[in-house]
Amino acid sequence: MTAKLTVELRQAIEQSADALRLEDEQSSAVYFVVDENTHQRAMQALREKEDFEAIQAGIEDMEAGRVVPFEQIDARIRAELGLPSRS
Repeated sequence: MTAKLTVELRQAIEQSADALRLEDEQSSAVYFVVDENTHQRAMQALREKEDFEAIQAGIEDMEAGRVVPFEQIDARIRAELGLPSRS
């Protein structure tokens, strides 16, 4: 669903610096209105942070010795795919 801006909201957005803070009087939920470019940049930053955290976790596992040797992984994948072993 795409809602249309009222004149009042448009003026509030134009007067806001970065984002417009909206509060629902019934639920007290707070929302922020940002332009599409800002939203896309924020989502990309979150994805990059998640990628970094996953890579960091892998490095920590490796440094702590929580690894499986390549040969074991290779043999397991080859067996699952029905490929010949690397003898």
